[in-house]
Amino acid sequence: MSKAETEPVPSVGDEVLEGKTRAVVTDIRGGVIWLRPTHGGGGTEWPVEDPRKLTMRRTRAEMIEAGDL
Repeated sequence: MSKAETEPVPSVGDEVLEGKTRAVVTDIRGGVIWLRPTHGGGGTEWPVEDPRKLTMRRTRAEMIEAGDL
């Protein structure tokens, strides 16, 4: 089974890793996932070139449950 088949698809508000960069999914436009850094970065936002390279860290629901949102 490939990673693409086992990794959940991120939703808006989920925390992910893109390589070594921790980020939050800010939007999904036309099937393209957009990210921003978890801390700082101001208005910095970028599209994900290969969603298969994202690693889910925590869902938005998990962050709310932990009191992090």
